[in-house]
Amino acid sequence: MIRDLDGPRLLPAAGGTPRCLVILVHGYGADGNDLIALGKEWQHLIPDAAFAAPHAPEPCGGGGPGYQWFELTMRDPHELWHGVSKAGPGLDAFIDRECERYALPAGRVALVGFSQGTMMSLHVGLRRAEAPAAILGYSGALAGPEHLKGEVRARPPVLLIHGDRDELIPYQAMFLAGQALAATDVPVEWHLSAGVGHGIDPKGLELGGHFLARALRGSK
Repeated sequence: MIRDLDGPRLLPAAGGTPRCLVILVHGYGADGNDLIALGKEWQHLIPDAAFAAPHAPEPCGGGGPGYQWFELTMRDPHELWHGVSKAGPGLDAFIDRECERYALPAGRVALVGFSQGTMMSLHVGLRRAEAPAAILGYSGALAGPEHLKGEVRARPPVLLIHGDRDELIPYQAMFLAGQALAATDVPVEWHLSAGVGHGIDPKGLELGGHFLARALRGSK
């Protein structure tokens, strides 16, 4: 059974009916409230966009008040793939419901992930029947890259941003993801943030916002 997801939302800064939608997918041990703040930073760039940041479906296995899309034990080399495969349908269904909420086509939706949320956004976004407008991934990785060639259905533009001092997910994960995406003809760009750990710096925030604005202006 797929659990319905929910979380904080922002309506367009310009008012009126949203013309596009940005879904923000948080990382391990966080919740939607952590990422909805990105929407507030980007509203001036995409004033006609609504933002939604669902809480992941499971309480964090490491304790604390946050949530997880799937458990991380680092004992199973395949746990990232098993995790995104299990949690993916829930996020996919949330995207569909949000499109219905605002009467938007799936091609007017952009996905933004951080860390585990980047894994989820790439997994789900590249397998949707209709490509999202864009996928923006911070400090993450591509789970199960060996499966992508046989399963990719959508090829939206992708921007990956990673800190070169990330202590949780090494920045090499960004390059591995980029290589796998390019090998399956997914248009991908990347930016390495100098001196940045497992987080988002002002430059990465700026690049991500302009990437989303360009992609959503060009979508139909």
